[in-house]
Amino acid sequence: MSINQDTLQVAPDLIHAFTKMARRNPRHPAIVQRGRTLDYGRLAELANTLARRLGPDPGTVCVPAVHTAETVVALLGVLTAGGTYCPIDPAFPEARRHAMATAANCRTAILGEAVADHQLGTRLVELPALSEFPGEPPGTLPADRSASGPEHPAYILFTSGSTGQPKPVATPRRAVAATAHALRDLFHLTPQDRVLQFASLNWDTCFEEILPALTAGATLVLDPDTHCGSFPRFLRMVERERITVLDLPTAFWHELVHHLVEDRAELPPCVRLLVIGGEAVQPARLDDWARLDTGRIRLLNTYGCTETTQITHAVDLSGPLAREPVGPGAHRAPAARTPIGPAPIRPAPIRPAPIGHALPHVIERLGGQGELLIGGPGLALGYPGLPEATAARFTTVDGERYFRTGDRVSRGPDGLLTHQGRLDGELKVRGVRVDPAEVEAHLTGHPEVTAAAVTGATLADRTTLLAYVVARRHTSPPDLARELLSYLRARVPGHLVPGRITVVPRLVHTPSGKVDRAGCHLRYGAHDRSKETSVEH
Repeated sequence: MSINQDTLQVAPDLIHAFTKMARRNPRHPAIVQRGRTLDYGRLAELANTLARRLGPDPGTVCVPAVHTAETVVALLGVLTAGGTYCPIDPAFPEARRHAMATAANCRTAILGEAVADHQLGTRLVELPALSEFPGEPPGTLPADRSASGPEHPAYILFTSGSTGQPKPVATPRRAVAATAHALRDLFHLTPQDRVLQFASLNWDTCFEEILPALTAGATLVLDPDTHCGSFPRFLRMVERERITVLDLPTAFWHELVHHLVEDRAELPPCVRLLVIGGEAVQPARLDDWARLDTGRIRLLNTYGCTETTQITHAVDLSGPLAREPVGPGAHRAPAARTPIGPAPIRPAPIRPAPIGHALPHVIERLGGQGELLIGGPGLALGYPGLPEATAARFTTVDGERYFRTGDRVSRGPDGLLTHQGRLDGELKVRGVRVDPAEVEAHLTGHPEVTAAAVTGATLADRTTLLAYVVARRHTSPPDLARELLSYLRARVPGHLVPGRITVVPRLVHTPSGKVDRAGCHLRYGAHDRSKETSVEH
Protein backbone atom coordinates (compact mmCIF):
# COMPACT_ATOMS: atom_id res chain seq x y z
CA MET A 1 0.00 0.00 0.00
CA SER A 2 1.27 3.46 -0.91
CA ILE A 3 1.05 5.93 1.99
CA ASN A 4 1.60 9.66 1.93
CA GLN A 5 4.76 9.88 4.03
CA ASP A 6 4.49 13.67 4.39
CA THR A 7 1.12 13.23 6.10
CA LEU A 8 2.56 10.68 8.51
CA GLN A 9 5.48 12.95 9.40
CA VAL A 10 3.16 15.78 10.50
CA ALA A 11 0.74 13.41 12.26
CA PRO A 12 2.51 11.84 15.26
CA ASP A 13 0.86 9.02 17.15
CA LEU A 14 -2.32 10.19 18.83
CA ILE A 15 -1.15 9.45 22.38
CA HIS A 16 2.05 11.44 21.85
CA ALA A 17 -0.01 14.37 20.52
CA PHE A 18 -2.31 14.20 23.56
CA THR A 19 0.62 13.90 25.97
CA LYS A 20 2.20 16.99 24.41
CA MET A 21 -0.94 18.95 25.31
CA ALA A 22 -0.96 17.54 28.86
CA ARG A 23 2.65 18.57 29.38
CA ARG A 24 2.13 22.03 27.87
CA ASN A 25 -0.92 22.99 29.93
CA PRO A 26 -1.70 20.36 32.57
CA ARG A 27 -4.25 22.54 34.43
CA HIS A 28 -6.33 23.43 31.37
CA PRO A 29 -9.80 21.78 31.36
CA ALA A 30 -9.79 18.67 29.18
CA ILE A 31 -13.28 17.33 30.02
CA VAL A 32 -16.23 19.05 31.65
CA GLN A 33 -19.23 17.02 32.79
CA ARG A 34 -22.06 18.16 35.04
CA GLY A 35 -19.97 20.94 36.53
CA ARG A 36 -17.04 18.62 37.21
CA THR A 37 -13.77 19.45 35.46
CA LEU A 38 -11.01 17.00 34.56
CA ASP A 39 -7.85 18.84 33.54
CA TYR A 40 -5.28 17.60 31.04
CA GLY A 41 -2.77 16.60 33.69
CA ARG A 42 -5.28 14.50 35.61
CA LEU A 43 -6.66 12.93 32.43
CA ALA A 44 -3.14 11.85 31.45
CA GLU A 45 -2.57 10.42 34.94
CA LEU A 46 -5.76 8.36 34.74
CA ALA A 47 -4.96 7.09 31.23
CA ASN A 48 -1.49 6.01 32.35
CA THR A 49 -2.89 4.34 35.47
CA LEU A 50 -5.32 2.31 33.38
CA ALA A 51 -2.52 1.43 30.92
CA ARG A 52 -0.43 0.11 33.83
CA ARG A 53 -3.36 -2.06 34.98
CA LEU A 54 -3.93 -3.38 31.48
CA GLY A 55 -0.27 -4.27 31.02
CA PRO A 56 1.61 -4.41 27.73
CA ASP A 57 -0.17 -5.69 24.64
CA PRO A 58 -3.64 -6.21 26.16
CA GLY A 59 -5.13 -7.03 22.75
CA THR A 60 -8.66 -5.93 21.96
CA VAL A 61 -10.30 -4.35 25.02
CA CYS A 62 -14.09 -4.09 25.33
CA VAL A 63 -15.25 -0.83 26.90
CA PRO A 64 -18.81 0.16 27.97
CA ALA A 65 -19.75 2.98 25.59
CA VAL A 66 -21.59 5.42 27.84
CA HIS A 67 -21.61 9.24 27.85
CA THR A 68 -19.17 9.75 30.70
CA ALA A 69 -15.64 11.03 31.17
CA GLU A 70 -14.68 7.51 32.25
CA THR A 71 -15.23 6.26 28.69
CA VAL A 72 -12.76 8.82 27.36
CA VAL A 73 -10.28 7.75 30.05
CA ALA A 74 -10.72 4.16 28.90
CA LEU A 75 -10.12 5.10 25.26
CA LEU A 76 -6.88 6.91 26.06
CA GLY A 77 -5.77 4.23 28.53
CA VAL A 78 -6.25 1.40 26.04
CA LEU A 79 -4.33 3.30 23.34
CA THR A 80 -1.56 4.16 25.81
CA ALA A 81 -1.19 0.48 26.67
CA GLY A 82 -0.89 -0.40 22.98
CA GLY A 83 -4.26 -2.15 22.94
CA THR A 84 -7.20 -1.98 20.56
CA TYR A 85 -10.24 -0.09 21.83
CA CYS A 86 -13.64 -1.73 21.19
CA PRO A 87 -16.68 0.20 22.48
CA ILE A 88 -19.85 -1.78 23.22
CA ASP A 89 -23.11 -0.01 24.03
CA PRO A 90 -24.63 -1.46 27.23
CA ALA A 91 -28.09 -0.65 25.81
CA PHE A 92 -27.64 -3.20 23.03
CA PRO A 93 -29.32 -6.60 23.53
CA GLU A 94 -27.15 -9.11 25.38
CA ALA A 95 -26.86 -11.42 22.36
CA ARG A 96 -25.65 -8.55 20.20
CA ARG A 97 -23.06 -7.45 22.77
CA HIS A 98 -21.72 -10.97 23.01
CA ALA A 99 -21.59 -11.33 19.21
CA MET A 100 -19.67 -8.04 18.91
CA ALA A 101 -17.12 -9.01 21.55
CA THR A 102 -16.64 -12.39 19.88
CA ALA A 103 -16.23 -10.87 16.40
CA ALA A 104 -13.65 -8.41 17.75
CA ASN A 105 -11.76 -11.22 19.55
CA CYS A 106 -11.80 -9.31 22.84
CA ARG A 107 -9.22 -10.54 25.31
CA THR A 108 -9.84 -7.95 28.03
CA ALA A 109 -12.85 -6.01 29.24
CA ILE A 110 -13.07 -2.82 31.27
CA LEU A 111 -15.23 -3.42 34.30
CA GLY A 112 -18.70 -2.03 33.55
CA GLU A 113 -22.25 -2.91 32.63
CA ALA A 114 -21.70 -3.60 28.94
CA VAL A 115 -19.85 -6.90 29.32
CA ALA A 116 -19.33 -9.59 31.91
CA ASP A 117 -16.64 -12.23 32.33
CA HIS A 118 -19.04 -15.20 32.15
CA GLN A 119 -20.22 -13.97 28.76
CA LEU A 120 -16.89 -13.27 27.12
CA GLY A 121 -14.35 -15.39 28.94
CA THR A 122 -12.05 -12.36 29.23
CA ARG A 123 -10.18 -10.88 32.15
CA LEU A 124 -11.75 -7.80 33.72
CA VAL A 125 -9.77 -4.66 34.49
CA GLU A 126 -11.17 -1.99 36.79
CA LEU A 127 -11.21 1.58 35.54
CA PRO A 128 -9.47 4.01 37.92
CA ALA A 129 -11.88 6.34 39.70
CA LEU A 130 -11.66 9.99 38.71
CA SER A 131 -11.03 10.89 42.36
CA GLU A 132 -8.39 8.20 42.81
CA PHE A 133 -4.93 9.18 43.99
CA PRO A 134 -2.68 9.96 41.00
CA GLY A 135 -0.98 6.87 39.60
CA GLU A 136 1.59 8.24 37.14
CA PRO A 137 2.43 11.83 36.20
CA PRO A 138 1.33 13.34 32.89
CA GLY A 139 3.64 12.63 30.02
CA THR A 140 4.87 9.29 31.37
CA LEU A 141 4.89 6.94 28.41
CA PRO A 142 6.74 3.71 29.21
CA ALA A 143 8.19 2.19 26.06
CA ASP A 144 6.43 -1.11 26.47
CA ARG A 145 3.06 0.68 26.38
CA SER A 146 3.53 3.17 23.55
CA ALA A 147 5.60 1.13 21.10
CA SER A 148 2.66 0.01 18.92
CA GLY A 149 3.46 0.73 15.30
CA PRO A 150 1.33 2.74 12.87
CA GLU A 151 -0.29 -0.40 11.44
CA HIS A 152 -1.42 -1.68 14.85
CA PRO A 153 -5.24 -1.48 15.25
CA ALA A 154 -6.27 1.52 17.34
CA TYR A 155 -9.94 0.60 17.53
CA ILE A 156 -12.53 -1.82 16.21
CA LEU A 157 -16.01 -0.60 15.34
CA PHE A 158 -18.90 -2.34 13.63
CA THR A 159 -20.80 -1.66 10.45
CA SER A 160 -23.82 -3.31 8.88
CA GLY A 161 -23.44 -6.53 6.87
CA SER A 162 -25.71 -8.86 4.95
CA THR A 163 -25.22 -11.92 7.17
CA GLY A 164 -27.05 -10.61 10.23
CA GLN A 165 -23.85 -10.79 12.30
CA PRO A 166 -21.79 -7.78 13.49
CA LYS A 167 -19.19 -6.79 10.88
CA PRO A 168 -16.00 -5.51 12.56
CA VAL A 169 -13.81 -2.80 11.01
CA ALA A 170 -10.20 -2.49 12.25
CA THR A 171 -8.73 1.03 12.08
CA PRO A 172 -4.94 1.39 12.54
CA ARG A 173 -3.14 4.02 14.59
CA ARG A 174 -1.70 5.76 11.51
CA ALA A 175 -5.27 6.32 10.22
CA VAL A 176 -6.42 7.82 13.53
CA ALA A 177 -3.34 10.06 13.76
CA ALA A 178 -3.61 11.32 10.17
CA THR A 179 -7.32 12.03 10.50
CA ALA A 180 -7.08 13.78 13.88
CA HIS A 181 -4.37 16.03 12.45
CA ALA A 182 -6.48 16.86 9.38
CA LEU A 183 -9.60 17.58 11.45
CA ARG A 184 -7.75 19.86 13.87
CA ASP A 185 -6.85 21.96 10.84
CA LEU A 186 -10.28 21.68 9.23
CA PHE A 187 -12.07 22.77 12.41
CA HIS A 188 -9.45 25.44 13.27
CA LEU A 189 -9.40 24.14 16.84
CA THR A 190 -7.62 26.05 19.62
CA PRO A 191 -7.39 25.62 23.41
CA GLN A 192 -10.16 28.23 23.69
CA ASP A 193 -12.69 25.93 22.00
CA ARG A 194 -15.32 23.94 23.87
CA VAL A 195 -16.54 20.95 21.84
CA LEU A 196 -19.82 19.21 22.65
CA GLN A 197 -19.64 15.41 22.77
CA PHE A 198 -22.90 14.54 21.00
CA ALA A 199 -22.42 11.29 19.05
CA SER A 200 -22.92 7.82 20.44
CA LEU A 201 -19.63 6.56 21.85
CA ASN A 202 -19.78 3.36 19.82
CA TRP A 203 -19.93 5.13 16.43
CA ASP A 204 -16.93 6.66 14.70
CA THR A 205 -18.43 10.18 14.73
CA CYS A 206 -17.54 10.42 18.42
CA PHE A 207 -13.85 10.21 17.54
CA GLU A 208 -14.07 13.31 15.33
CA GLU A 209 -15.39 15.14 18.41
CA ILE A 210 -13.01 13.67 21.00
CA LEU A 211 -9.63 13.14 19.37
CA PRO A 212 -9.08 16.43 17.49
CA ALA A 213 -10.24 18.34 20.59
CA LEU A 214 -7.94 16.56 23.05
CA THR A 215 -4.93 16.79 20.75
CA ALA A 216 -5.53 20.50 20.16
CA GLY A 217 -5.80 21.41 23.85
CA ALA A 218 -9.53 22.20 23.59
CA THR A 219 -12.20 21.29 26.15
CA LEU A 220 -14.60 18.40 25.59
CA VAL A 221 -18.06 18.90 27.16
CA LEU A 222 -20.39 16.05 28.14
CA ASP A 223 -23.83 17.02 29.39
CA PRO A 224 -27.07 15.06 30.01
CA ASP A 225 -29.11 17.77 28.29
CA THR A 226 -27.43 16.86 25.00
CA HIS A 227 -30.06 14.18 24.42
CA CYS A 228 -32.92 15.59 26.51
CA GLY A 229 -35.44 15.64 23.62
CA SER A 230 -36.14 19.36 24.05
CA PHE A 231 -34.60 21.90 21.68
CA PRO A 232 -35.08 24.87 24.08
CA ARG A 233 -33.32 22.91 26.81
CA PHE A 234 -30.58 21.82 24.39
CA LEU A 235 -29.96 25.44 23.33
CA ARG A 236 -29.86 26.61 26.95
CA MET A 237 -27.22 23.93 27.64
CA VAL A 238 -25.14 25.08 24.64
CA GLU A 239 -25.21 28.64 26.00
CA ARG A 240 -24.58 27.62 29.60
CA GLU A 241 -21.56 25.49 28.67
CA ARG A 242 -20.26 28.08 26.17
CA ILE A 243 -20.06 25.53 23.37
CA THR A 244 -18.11 26.79 20.36
CA VAL A 245 -18.18 23.62 18.21
CA LEU A 246 -21.22 21.44 17.49
CA ASP A 247 -20.98 18.19 15.48
CA LEU A 248 -24.52 17.03 14.71
CA PRO A 249 -26.16 14.35 12.54
CA THR A 250 -27.76 16.01 9.52
CA ALA A 251 -31.18 14.64 10.50
CA PHE A 252 -30.89 16.30 13.94
CA TRP A 253 -29.77 19.56 12.29
CA HIS A 254 -32.85 19.44 10.02
CA GLU A 255 -35.08 19.31 13.10
CA LEU A 256 -33.06 21.98 14.91
CA VAL A 257 -33.38 24.38 11.96
CA HIS A 258 -37.11 23.72 11.84
CA HIS A 259 -37.34 24.59 15.55
CA LEU A 260 -35.29 27.76 15.12
CA VAL A 261 -37.58 28.93 12.31
CA GLU A 262 -40.90 27.93 13.88
CA ASP A 263 -40.11 29.26 17.36
CA ARG A 264 -38.07 32.23 16.14
CA ALA A 265 -35.21 31.01 18.31
CA GLU A 266 -31.48 31.60 17.85
CA LEU A 267 -28.30 29.65 18.29
CA PRO A 268 -26.27 31.03 21.19
CA PRO A 269 -23.59 33.54 20.10
CA CYS A 270 -20.81 31.29 21.46
CA VAL A 271 -21.23 28.80 18.57
CA ARG A 272 -18.72 29.41 15.77
CA LEU A 273 -18.71 26.02 13.95
CA LEU A 274 -21.53 23.59 13.23
CA VAL A 275 -20.46 20.33 11.58
CA ILE A 276 -23.10 18.13 9.94
CA GLY A 277 -22.90 14.77 8.22
CA GLY A 278 -24.36 11.29 7.89
CA GLU A 279 -27.20 12.04 5.46
CA ALA A 280 -27.99 14.32 2.54
CA VAL A 281 -28.71 17.96 3.35
CA GLN A 282 -32.27 18.99 2.47
CA PRO A 283 -32.22 22.15 0.32
CA ALA A 284 -35.35 23.44 2.09
CA ARG A 285 -33.58 23.34 5.46
CA LEU A 286 -30.54 25.03 3.93
CA ASP A 287 -32.81 27.83 2.69
CA ASP A 288 -34.29 28.10 6.19
CA TRP A 289 -30.78 28.30 7.66
CA ALA A 290 -29.96 31.21 5.33
CA ARG A 291 -32.99 33.13 6.62
CA LEU A 292 -31.70 32.89 10.19
CA ASP A 293 -29.09 35.10 11.81
CA THR A 294 -26.34 32.50 11.25
CA GLY A 295 -23.87 34.32 9.00
CA ARG A 296 -21.15 34.21 11.68
CA ILE A 297 -21.34 30.41 11.99
CA ARG A 298 -19.43 28.01 9.75
CA LEU A 299 -21.87 25.36 8.50
CA LEU A 300 -19.58 22.52 7.47
CA ASN A 301 -21.04 19.61 5.51
CA THR A 302 -18.95 16.43 5.78
CA TYR A 303 -18.70 12.95 4.31
CA GLY A 304 -16.87 9.82 5.40
CA CYS A 305 -17.08 6.09 6.04
CA THR A 306 -16.04 3.91 8.96
CA GLU A 307 -13.58 2.16 6.64
CA THR A 308 -11.92 5.49 5.72
CA THR A 309 -11.74 6.87 9.28
CA GLN A 310 -14.25 9.59 10.09
CA ILE A 311 -14.30 12.57 7.69
CA THR A 312 -12.69 12.42 4.24
CA HIS A 313 -14.55 15.24 2.41
CA ALA A 314 -15.93 18.58 3.58
CA VAL A 315 -17.28 21.91 2.34
CA ASP A 316 -18.44 25.11 4.04
CA LEU A 317 -22.07 25.55 2.96
CA SER A 318 -22.53 28.80 4.85
CA GLY A 319 -20.64 31.24 7.00
CA PRO A 320 -17.43 33.26 6.76
CA LEU A 321 -15.47 30.59 4.83
CA ALA A 322 -18.17 29.60 2.33
CA ARG A 323 -17.18 30.26 -1.27
CA GLU A 324 -20.77 30.92 -2.33
CA PRO A 325 -23.42 32.24 0.05
CA VAL A 326 -26.49 30.08 0.48
CA GLY A 327 -29.98 31.50 0.44
CA PRO A 328 -33.52 30.84 -0.70
CA GLY A 329 -33.25 29.06 -4.03
CA ALA A 330 -29.44 28.93 -3.95
CA HIS A 331 -29.48 25.18 -4.49
CA ARG A 332 -31.94 25.30 -7.34
CA ALA A 333 -30.45 24.80 -10.80
CA PRO A 334 -30.93 27.58 -13.38
CA ALA A 335 -34.37 27.35 -14.94
CA ALA A 336 -34.74 26.52 -18.61
CA ARG A 337 -35.75 29.56 -20.67
CA THR A 338 -37.81 30.00 -23.78
CA PRO A 339 -36.03 31.22 -26.96
CA ILE A 340 -37.83 34.57 -26.86
CA GLY A 341 -38.04 35.48 -23.21
CA PRO A 342 -36.81 34.87 -19.67
CA ALA A 343 -39.86 32.98 -18.39
CA PRO A 344 -39.08 29.39 -17.31
CA ILE A 345 -40.92 26.65 -19.17
CA ARG A 346 -40.76 24.23 -16.25
CA PRO A 347 -39.80 24.31 -12.55
CA ALA A 348 -36.05 24.32 -12.04
CA PRO A 349 -34.69 21.11 -10.45
CA ILE A 350 -33.24 21.32 -6.96
CA ARG A 351 -29.52 20.68 -6.75
CA PRO A 352 -28.30 18.59 -3.83
CA ALA A 353 -25.76 20.16 -1.50
CA PRO A 354 -22.19 19.02 -2.25
CA ILE A 355 -20.22 16.74 0.08
CA GLY A 356 -17.07 18.74 -0.60
CA HIS A 357 -13.40 18.38 -1.48
CA ALA A 358 -11.08 15.64 -0.25
CA LEU A 359 -9.08 16.53 2.86
CA PRO A 360 -5.28 16.82 2.43
CA HIS A 361 -4.56 13.28 3.67
CA VAL A 362 -7.15 11.67 1.36
CA ILE A 363 -6.55 10.14 -2.06
CA GLU A 364 -9.73 9.90 -4.15
CA ARG A 365 -10.63 8.28 -7.44
CA LEU A 366 -13.86 7.93 -9.39
CA GLY A 367 -14.39 4.36 -10.55
CA GLY A 368 -16.98 2.69 -12.72
CA GLN A 369 -20.50 4.19 -12.62
CA GLY A 370 -19.02 7.17 -10.77
CA GLU A 371 -18.27 5.18 -7.62
CA LEU A 372 -16.12 7.08 -5.14
CA LEU A 373 -12.93 5.22 -4.22
CA ILE A 374 -10.93 6.48 -1.24
CA GLY A 375 -7.29 5.77 -0.40
CA GLY A 376 -4.50 7.27 1.68
CA PRO A 377 -3.26 6.85 5.26
CA GLY A 378 -6.81 7.02 6.67
CA LEU A 379 -7.75 3.64 5.22
CA ALA A 380 -8.83 0.86 7.58
CA LEU A 381 -7.04 -2.49 7.70
CA GLY A 382 -10.22 -4.32 6.66
CA TYR A 383 -12.80 -6.59 8.28
CA PRO A 384 -11.03 -8.91 10.78
CA GLY A 385 -11.90 -12.55 10.20
CA LEU A 386 -13.77 -11.76 6.97
CA PRO A 387 -11.23 -12.05 4.13
CA GLU A 388 -13.85 -12.31 1.37
CA ALA A 389 -15.70 -9.20 2.56
CA THR A 390 -12.38 -7.34 2.82
CA ALA A 391 -11.38 -8.34 -0.72
CA ALA A 392 -14.78 -7.24 -2.06
CA ARG A 393 -14.61 -3.70 -0.65
CA PHE A 394 -10.86 -2.96 -0.60
CA THR A 395 -9.19 -2.92 -3.99
CA THR A 396 -5.83 -1.95 -5.49
CA VAL A 397 -5.66 0.38 -8.50
CA ASP A 398 -2.32 1.42 -10.02
CA GLY A 399 -0.51 0.27 -6.91
CA GLU A 400 -2.72 2.26 -4.50
CA ARG A 401 -5.12 0.62 -2.06
CA TYR A 402 -8.67 2.01 -2.08
CA PHE A 403 -11.96 1.46 -0.32
CA ARG A 404 -14.99 1.09 -2.57
CA THR A 405 -17.56 3.31 -0.88
CA GLY A 406 -20.56 2.19 -2.95
CA ASP A 407 -21.50 5.88 -3.25
CA ARG A 408 -22.03 7.34 -6.71
CA VAL A 409 -20.77 10.92 -7.01
CA SER A 410 -20.31 13.61 -9.63
CA ARG A 411 -17.63 16.28 -9.79
CA GLY A 412 -18.55 19.90 -10.49
CA PRO A 413 -16.48 22.46 -12.37
CA ASP A 414 -15.13 23.71 -9.03
CA GLY A 415 -13.98 20.21 -8.07
CA LEU A 416 -16.68 19.73 -5.44
CA LEU A 417 -18.18 16.25 -5.22
CA THR A 418 -21.94 15.77 -5.01
CA HIS A 419 -23.57 12.56 -3.82
CA GLN A 420 -25.80 11.01 -6.47
CA GLY A 421 -27.06 7.93 -4.63
CA ARG A 422 -25.95 4.42 -3.73
CA LEU A 423 -24.85 1.67 -6.10
CA ASP A 424 -26.28 -0.89 -3.67
CA GLY A 425 -29.21 -1.01 -1.28
CA GLU A 426 -27.50 0.45 1.80
CA LEU A 427 -29.28 3.21 3.72
CA LYS A 428 -28.37 5.78 6.34
CA VAL A 429 -30.51 5.58 9.49
CA ARG A 430 -29.75 8.08 12.27
CA GLY A 431 -26.50 8.74 10.39
CA VAL A 432 -25.51 5.05 10.62
CA ARG A 433 -25.00 2.88 7.56
CA VAL A 434 -27.52 0.03 7.39
CA ASP A 435 -27.56 -2.91 4.99
CA PRO A 436 -31.24 -3.91 4.58
CA ALA A 437 -30.09 -7.49 4.09
CA GLU A 438 -28.94 -7.60 7.73
CA VAL A 439 -32.44 -6.75 8.96
CA GLU A 440 -33.95 -9.21 6.47
CA ALA A 441 -31.66 -11.95 7.78
CA HIS A 442 -32.93 -11.40 11.32
CA LEU A 443 -36.58 -11.27 10.22
CA THR A 444 -36.36 -14.51 8.25
CA GLY A 445 -34.72 -16.10 11.29
CA HIS A 446 -38.16 -16.02 12.96
CA PRO A 447 -39.92 -19.38 12.53
CA GLU A 448 -43.16 -17.79 11.29
CA VAL A 449 -41.54 -15.72 8.52
CA THR A 450 -40.85 -17.19 5.08
CA ALA A 451 -39.53 -14.05 3.31
CA ALA A 452 -38.79 -10.40 4.04
CA ALA A 453 -37.91 -7.19 2.24
CA VAL A 454 -36.65 -4.05 3.98
CA THR A 455 -36.45 -0.60 2.44
CA GLY A 456 -36.27 3.00 3.61
CA ALA A 457 -38.57 5.99 3.44
CA THR A 458 -38.23 9.60 4.56
CA LEU A 459 -40.71 10.43 7.30
CA ALA A 460 -40.56 13.73 9.21
CA ASP A 461 -37.11 14.58 7.80
CA ARG A 462 -35.67 11.21 8.90
CA THR A 463 -34.95 7.96 7.09
CA THR A 464 -37.06 5.15 8.55
CA LEU A 465 -36.81 1.43 7.86
CA LEU A 466 -39.94 -0.28 6.55
CA ALA A 467 -40.24 -4.06 6.53
CA TYR A 468 -42.54 -6.25 4.46
CA VAL A 469 -42.77 -9.89 5.54
CA VAL A 470 -44.53 -12.98 4.26
CA ALA A 471 -45.94 -15.19 7.02
CA ARG A 472 -46.48 -18.90 7.14
CA ARG A 473 -50.05 -20.11 6.81
CA HIS A 474 -52.46 -19.76 9.72
CA THR A 475 -50.47 -16.86 11.24
CA SER A 476 -52.31 -13.75 12.42
CA PRO A 477 -50.73 -10.76 10.59
CA PRO A 478 -51.08 -8.18 13.40
CA ASP A 479 -49.93 -10.65 16.05
CA LEU A 480 -46.92 -11.60 13.96
CA ALA A 481 -46.00 -7.95 13.28
CA ARG A 482 -46.07 -7.16 16.99
CA GLU A 483 -44.10 -10.30 17.82
CA LEU A 484 -41.46 -9.43 15.23
CA LEU A 485 -40.87 -6.03 16.82
CA SER A 486 -40.24 -7.69 20.18
CA TYR A 487 -38.14 -10.36 18.48
CA LEU A 488 -35.86 -7.76 16.87
CA ARG A 489 -35.59 -5.55 19.95
CA ALA A 490 -34.15 -8.52 21.85
CA ARG A 491 -31.50 -9.14 19.17
CA VAL A 492 -30.36 -5.97 17.43
CA PRO A 493 -29.66 -2.27 18.17
CA GLY A 494 -32.49 0.22 17.78
CA HIS A 495 -31.32 1.54 14.41
CA LEU A 496 -31.89 -1.94 12.93
CA VAL A 497 -35.50 -2.18 14.14
CA PRO A 498 -37.94 -1.08 11.38
CA GLY A 499 -40.27 1.78 12.14
CA ARG A 500 -43.06 -0.26 10.61
CA ILE A 501 -43.57 -3.96 9.87
CA THR A 502 -46.27 -5.00 7.40
CA VAL A 503 -47.35 -8.59 6.75
CA VAL A 504 -48.03 -9.07 3.02
CA PRO A 505 -49.25 -12.05 0.94
CA ARG A 506 -46.13 -12.09 -1.26
CA LEU A 507 -43.09 -10.01 -2.10
CA VAL A 508 -42.56 -8.17 -5.38
CA HIS A 509 -39.81 -9.54 -7.64
CA THR A 510 -37.87 -8.14 -10.58
CA PRO A 511 -38.03 -9.86 -14.01
CA SER A 512 -34.78 -11.66 -13.08
CA GLY A 513 -36.39 -13.09 -9.94
CA LYS A 514 -34.70 -10.89 -7.34
CA VAL A 515 -36.68 -9.26 -4.53
CA ASP A 516 -37.69 -5.74 -5.55
CA ARG A 517 -37.55 -3.78 -2.28
CA ALA A 518 -38.76 -0.55 -3.88
CA GLY A 519 -41.51 -2.45 -5.66
CA CYS A 520 -42.73 -3.88 -2.35
CA HIS A 521 -43.05 -0.37 -0.98
CA LEU A 522 -44.87 0.86 -4.08
CA ARG A 523 -47.35 -1.99 -3.96
CA TYR A 524 -47.97 -2.23 -0.24
CA GLY A 525 -46.94 1.19 1.11
CA ALA A 526 -50.47 2.58 0.83
CA HIS A 527 -51.65 -0.18 3.14
CA ASP A 528 -48.87 0.30 5.70
CA ARG A 529 -51.19 1.90 8.22
CA SER A 530 -53.80 -0.80 8.02
CA LYS A 531 -54.32 -2.05 11.56
CA GLU A 532 -55.01 -5.50 10.13
CA THR A 533 -51.55 -6.05 8.69
CA SER A 534 -49.15 -3.41 10.00
CA VAL A 535 -47.60 -2.48 13.34
CA GLU A 536 -45.46 0.61 14.01
CA HIS A 537 -42.34 0.71 16.18
